[in-house]
Amino acid sequence: MIVNTSIVSCRASLLTLVLILLCTSLAVPSHAASSLMDFEEIPSIRPETTNGLQAFFQTLDYDWAELEGGVPLLILENIPYDIDQIASIKTKKRAFFMGLLPMVLLANLEIKKERADVQLILSRHRAGQLQDGDLERLEKILKRYGLRGHPLTDHRTRTRVLRRVDTIPPSLVLAQAANESAWGSSRFARLGNNLFGEWTYKPGTGLVPAGRPAGATYEVRKFSSLYQSIRSYMNNLNRNGAYRKLREIRKILRDSNQPVTGMSLAQGLAKYSQRGNAYIVEIQAMIRQNRLMRVNSASLRLPKAETRKIISTAGSGLFSSRSRICLLYTSDAADDVSTV
Repeated sequence: MIVNTSIVSCRASLLTLVLILLCTSLAVPSHAASSLMDFEEIPSIRPETTNGLQAFFQTLDYDWAELEGGVPLLILENIPYDIDQIASIKTKKRAFFMGLLPMVLLANLEIKKERADVQLILSRHRAGQLQDGDLERLEKILKRYGLRGHPLTDHRTRTRVLRRVDTIPPSLVLAQAANESAWGSSRFARLGNNLFGEWTYKPGTGLVPAGRPAGATYEVRKFSSLYQSIRSYMNNLNRNGAYRKLREIRKILRDSNQPVTGMSLAQGLAKYSQRGNAYIVEIQAMIRQNRLMRVNSASLRLPKAETRKIISTAGSGLFSSRSRICLLYTSDAADDVSTV
């Protein structure tokens, strides 16, 4: 496993780290992930084996059974290459979920920052106290979420921006990532860091799926990092017209002060898959069977000052909103794996 030890900060002793280095073939990469330049203080790891990844988690006191203690901040650069060879289903699932959860929580922190910025700017406008940079910041957020109009003067746009700029329950993200990528073992997850089967219509920029109909031009999008895939997936659920029902369910829950859960929002995924309601049932079953409901209350293990520093990077270009992408393609895992 490759670990950028120059930025890893954990509570393990130096001796423990040395032992891990010796036992799991850790090495230091010569560069940080280019898409994460603004996150240079976040631990970035590239695991070669599932066992090596789990050993590293132990040095961080990161235990799937005890998430109440907080989730360490880290970026997983790839799914362990041997994850599909792990005999223990429990071990495979834990490694997959634990590797992705920190990035899911980080992506939600970015969204929370965007939402807070929108609410602050709207409040300042009502008070006649707009500040320099407010309109520019608001315009960037509107563009990212595919919105036209101006929320400062248009009530409809104001309602839509608050409906779109909102978090996605971690339980839903993890369940769909596992389903769509066959627990990280699909060809598109390995070669394109694509965990959710997103399409692109820009020829030559993605991976051509097996069995693509004659005359079709779509490809399965390639991402520079797993984190970029997660962030893009969330952005699509928040702006794609196919998932309007999901956003409506979330707004109703927000307005009634009810928990926003993956089980609830899964009801808005009928158009994510050609299987429609059967897909919804499958995702909800994965959430229940893997007891993912509890990750909705998980939080990153960060000092308050550092949290403010991290979320201030929202909108730093970690994902692009310029590519034409679609989430209507059902599991890329179908190309390579018979079961998800």
